[in-house]
Amino acid sequence: MDPTDTTAPGDLAAEAARRDAADPLAAVRDLFALDDGVTYLDGNSLGALPRSVPGRMAEVIEREWGELRIRSWEESGWWTAPERIGDRIAPLIGAAPGQVVVGDSTSVNVFKAVVAAVRAAQAAGTGAGADAGTAGHAAGAGAGAGAGAGESGAGAVRRDEVLVDAATFPTDGYVAESAARLTGCRIRAVAPGDMAAAFGPRTAVALINHVDYRSGRLHDLPGITAAAHAAGALVVWDLCHSAGALPVELDAHRADFAVGCTYKYLNGGPGAPAYLYVRRDLQPGFDSPLPGWNSHADPFGMESAYTPADGSVRGRVGTPDILSMLALEEALTVWDGVSVEAVREKSLALTDFFLECVAHHVPPGTVESVTPAAHPERGSQIALRCPGAGAVMRELTRRGVVGDFRRPDVLRFGFTPLYTSFADVERAARILGDVLADERRA
Repeated sequence: MDPTDTTAPGDLAAEAARRDAADPLAAVRDLFALDDGVTYLDGNSLGALPRSVPGRMAEVIEREWGELRIRSWEESGWWTAPERIGDRIAPLIGAAPGQVVVGDSTSVNVFKAVVAAVRAAQAAGTGAGADAGTAGHAAGAGAGAGAGAGESGAGAVRRDEVLVDAATFPTDGYVAESAARLTGCRIRAVAPGDMAAAFGPRTAVALINHVDYRSGRLHDLPGITAAAHAAGALVVWDLCHSAGALPVELDAHRADFAVGCTYKYLNGGPGAPAYLYVRRDLQPGFDSPLPGWNSHADPFGMESAYTPADGSVRGRVGTPDILSMLALEEALTVWDGVSVEAVREKSLALTDFFLECVAHHVPPGTVESVTPAAHPERGSQIALRCPGAGAVMRELTRRGVVGDFRRPDVLRFGFTPLYTSFADVERAARILGDVLADERRA
């Protein structure tokens, strides 16, 4: 931010109008229910409501539940919804069909993925020579490989280490610690920038946030994944703050496992079910710590012994949460005809423009951006360090600019390119400047 820049505020408003007029995604905004006079920049916490969702939910409740009732499991496609909606999400995270299943929460899917990854890495063998491809084939030999499966061979070193992003969202850390205890592993916190150098012969898996939820920093998925594979380890990526905001390209970079929520940039609604990605060649050996009747090869056989299903179905556990799942399915229709690349281009333009507007509107020295300036290191949010940030955000909300506050001193603004306009950006920065100027005068 350059406080010496002398562009007039009116010029910024005109520039915002010009950019909105030229925006190829501008028409998508009309698909969302947005309030006049409110600038909503908290889509990185809860996405806005797509206008078509209430009508679809009325149909589900009145017709599919109210009239068809139990028949809807087959006649309305309820039973296959987790895989069908997973395939709908797959292109948004760079995955081919058949590798994503929707259901449960992000936390539950993190647990499944981390435990299964440890089991796969241990089953694949030990020591520095194993690679991720070997892990996939070895794990495929049987879903029941236990925690000690990788200890054969003279002088072998058991893979008993779980690395976790040191700045991770707290729940990910809690779940990883529990998964480590369950599998007889130790856990080690590592800064994402140091992760590639941290992999060793004892590393089974690393759990990493693709985008840091506080700062908006985008981490190096291709590089970290490649480094893990070179060391014979696997990686679980948390995509909560990247999916729907930027290209992820899981298949292209041979990612192993990924999880993510759907209520942020995917606009699935509060508490919408999460998803789990398991790379295709790892699926035969995916040994879930939460086997359930929905992931059984013959769920209605009601057998006492567990036989896992093939493919992404293996990631299911219990009965799908149909109402929220079908709301998500309808919400995903806003992506029809939209490319993730176009979303990324607009995201970077919005965040650049916000920083420019902040430099013009905000009193010098009152805020500091903690989000990387470089595009390859930036997600789709801007985090500003600001004294008294909690009170500032409350006042911003009162004046119609909704972001959020992270203790102790960070204002977070999330930019959802499907419905955030450049006029929103300029208005938010201008009102932020007014709030901070008023504080200085008080």
